Amino acid sequence: MKAIVWTALLCAVSAHAATFDVRAFGAKGDGKTLDRNSINRAVEAAASAGGGTVAFPAGTYLTGSIRLRSNITLQIDAGAVIEASPDASAYDPAEPNEHTRFQDFGHSHWHNSLIWGEGLENVSIVGVGLISGAKGLTRGERGQDKAIALKLCRNVTLRDFSVLSGGHFAILATGVDNLTIDNLRIDTNRDAIDIDSCRNVRISNVSANTPNDDAIVLKTSFALGVFRPTEHVTITNCLVSGYDIGSLLDGTFRRTVTRAPDRDGPTGRIKLGTESNGDFRNITISNIVFDRSRGLAIESVDGSHIEDIAISNITMRDASNSPIFIRLGSRMRAPENAPIGSIRRVSISHVVASNADSRYASIISGIPGHDVEDVTLSDIRLSYRGGLTMDDVARQPADLVNTFFFRATGGVPPRDPLMTPEREKEYPEPSMFGLIPASGLFIRHARGVRLSNVVITHEKEDRRPVVVLDQAADVELDRMRSDAAPNTPTLLMLKVDGVTVRGSAPVPDARIGKAERKEM
Repeated sequence: MKAIVWTALLCAVSAHAATFDVRAFGAKGDGKTLDRNSINRAVEAAASAGGGTVAFPAGTYLTGSIRLRSNITLQIDAGAVIEASPDASAYDPAEPNEHTRFQDFGHSHWHNSLIWGEGLENVSIVGVGLISGAKGLTRGERGQDKAIALKLCRNVTLRDFSVLSGGHFAILATGVDNLTIDNLRIDTNRDAIDIDSCRNVRISNVSANTPNDDAIVLKTSFALGVFRPTEHVTITNCLVSGYDIGSLLDGTFRRTVTRAPDRDGPTGRIKLGTESNGDFRNITISNIVFDRSRGLAIESVDGSHIEDIAISNITMRDASNSPIFIRLGSRMRAPENAPIGSIRRVSISHVVASNADSRYASIISGIPGHDVEDVTLSDIRLSYRGGLTMDDVARQPADLVNTFFFRATGGVPPRDPLMTPEREKEYPEPSMFGLIPASGLFIRHARGVRLSNVVITHEKEDRRPVVVLDQAADVELDRMRSDAAPNTPTLLMLKVDGVTVRGSAPVPDARIGKAERKEM
């Protein structure tokens, strides 16, 4: 066997120094033969030589787990497909992990993947070929459930290739530092890119289509057994969408599927959270197109501190829930006695959204005793579908958790439309609150919110207040415009402490101190 490997190595290297062609190590690339062992022999040969490029020329390489090594580049040439085998025995088993309590199985394991690496440095996957998990990667848990999984690596580059149906995660990077992801096309059945507890990350020029889950999501789980932040991250020049699976890569952009598995509309968004044990710091998101997806989400529910976030130049069409959703909660899927987190110093500017779902508006919400702090929204244009009234809000059950009880007993009692449930312990999603009493922006348990040049309109007349401030303090509205319906307040304030309005006709300039209830 050693003689065969050595002969293959000489053949591969002789063609091009430091390039190791997988065919020279026995890979057939015929889409039928399991090429896993041949591919891994090529990787090992390159590693033994001190590093090099493992090349996949045109062909379809049916494989199970590919084990990356340090100083290795996988080069997927034009016409090359790395295809996940449907044979579960072709994959490495999920490794033990004692830190599984606070995140799901997929976040807690890496080895049960199509391509994986742990504790590596100087690793790249490049080329214009395709990684396909359509035949072999699972959408659920405890199987081979990721296209690419990286744990505790540094100096990693992923560039130019495409991924189809990447399983639970097309890319999961956990504890990876100095990570560059550029010019990828990902069309998949769950998350496209999960960046978990990573530092110095650059994501650019990515098109990610994920109708059933998040497109690009930053997380800070406890999978590594430590509170490790995600920090120093840039995301720029990307498309995130909720088209039918496969229709990004084939260019048809189909839109027949209208719901994700959680019964809300297509997902396909950028999100910070939900797994949020460690902190999120120093993050910039810019020049992003959202199409037929949920909106931007910033969520701390497991104890993380989210701070110093700048988001700009965002366009959204057909937003399937809140265009902007900022949630500080206390789900506390975290080690015992972990404190509730915080959200502060967030700037969101130059956002244009159209045809947004009217049920939830945009939401900034903390919980009692824990305010979202220091959020600025500037140069924002939000256009909602509209068409709802306060009666629609009142007709909801008084407690949405008891919906099934009310149905079983034959009635749905009315609720006070202004008593929006807190849902402190719930999984964070705009629909958790049900229909809210605002048609444009709902701000609750927040302090130091600045609205500057915000325009809110509706395609159909909506008879809910445009902006609702509920238990909010130190709020400024400067040059805000809306198309509030006749005899409907533009601004409704409940238990506020310090609200300033300037240049926002027809609402007059005003300085309100403490007020239990005031309409303007």
